Amino acid sequence: MSHTIKHLLAGGLIIMTMGAPAAMAANDLQLTIVNPPNLGDPTPNGYSTAVIVPREARIAYISGQGGQDSTGALSPDFAAQVKQAYANLGVALDGLGARPDQVAKLTVYVVDHDMSKLEVLTRNVTEMFGETLPAQTLVPVPKLAIDPMLFEVEAVVMLD
Repeated sequence: MSHTIKHLLAGGLIIMTMGAPAAMAANDLQLTIVNPPNLGDPTPNGYSTAVIVPREARIAYISGQGGQDSTGALSPDFAAQVKQAYANLGVALDGLGARPDQVAKLTVYVVDHDMSKLEVLTRNVTEMFGETLPAQTLVPVPKLAIDPMLFEVEAVVMLD
């Protein structure tokens, strides 16, 4: 196995490659956001109903990013963990050469979720993604891989 593939697997990144027509320029690939009016507007809650990835795109899956800082430390504060987890997601995107507007789907896991946590989640996702909100699923969980973890975010990304 090549060093690059070993590094990507060890780092929790998996990239699926599909052939692209030679005439398609990489910068022509764009996500299409779909928010059917019959379902109501999800954007105030920080997500889109659906996102279409062009057939010609390569897709990357970013493993769950928690709120650990570069030393592995976790704040006991939910808001601090969410902010750090999105910063970590940004580092993973940079590692792929991708931007937030290339994220098609997020799945977030929240320990002991309640409605008071939505404001923190919405603020952080809109700070990172602006108006290009990915599709998103929030999954309440009793605990995550490490006991002090309160939040984790994983992403599906369209690569140029």
